[in-house]
Amino acid sequence: MAKDSAKTHVTRIEIEDDIATIIFDRPDKRNAMNDALVSALDDFFSHPPKGVRAVILFGEGGHFCSGLDLSEHEHRSPEETVYHSRNWHRVADLIEYGGLPVIAAMTGAVIGGGLEIATSAHVRIAEPSVRFQLPEGRRGIFVGGGATVRVGRIIGADRMREMMLTGRNYGAEDGLRLGLAHYSVGEGEALPLAKKLAREVAGNAPFSNYLMIQAIGRIGDMSRSDGLFTESLSAAMSQTSAGAQEGLRAFLEKRPPDFHKK
Repeated sequence: MAKDSAKTHVTRIEIEDDIATIIFDRPDKRNAMNDALVSALDDFFSHPPKGVRAVILFGEGGHFCSGLDLSEHEHRSPEETVYHSRNWHRVADLIEYGGLPVIAAMTGAVIGGGLEIATSAHVRIAEPSVRFQLPEGRRGIFVGGGATVRVGRIIGADRMREMMLTGRNYGAEDGLRLGLAHYSVGEGEALPLAKKLAREVAGNAPFSNYLMIQAIGRIGDMSRSDGLFTESLSAAMSQTSAGAQEGLRAFLEKRPPDFHKK
C-alpha cells in the first residue's frame, strides 16, 4: 500500500494509494483559517497530485476549523475586503467543483470559515464533539467565504439568519437533521469512516464522479427546463463512456466492475 506525505506550516498532506488526506495543522489555534491555510488549499486543489481520486479534509487536535483567525486579522479597505472574500470563494469553488470527491471528517469546532469549507465538501461526517456555528453577527462582521450560498442553501435563509443573529450552535445530531452533516458517528469514528467512504468513491468510474460533482450543484442553480436538459446531456455523456461499458460488462459477467484497470 503506497504512502506519501508532505507538510507546510499549516497543513499535512498524506497520500495513501489514490486517497489524499489534507490535515489542517494549527491545533494551538483550533485550526483557525488564515491566508496561509487558504493558500495551501488553493495549491492542492489547483494542482492535485497525479493519481489521487478522492480527498479527505481533517483537523488536527480535535477541531476541524474554528473559522477566521481574528488574531491575524488585518484592516482592509472595502475594495481589498471584496478581493479577499472573492479569493475565498474561488478556492471553495475549487474544492466543490474541482472534480475530486471531497469528504470532510469533522470534530470539534466547525465554525464560520470552517463551516464554509466543510460545506464545499461533498460528504460530511460529524463526531459528537462537533459544533456548527456562524458567530459573525456576534462579532460585528458578516460571512465572506460563501456561507450565504453554501450554508444558506442547505439549511435555508430563515434558519441561517437566526443562526447568525443569535450565535446559536448546533451539535452533530442537529447538523445531521439539518443537512450540515450526512453522517453522525461516535467519537474517533469520523476519520475511519471517511477513509472507508473515500475508498468506495475512488472506486467509481472517474467520469461518472466528475459529472456528479460538476452537474448536480449547478443544476440546482438552473431553471427547471435548463436543469432537465443538462441532466440529459450528462446522462448521454456518461452512458457512452468507457466506465459505462465496463459497468455493463461487469454486470453481465456477474463480477465487480474495475473502472481503473489498465
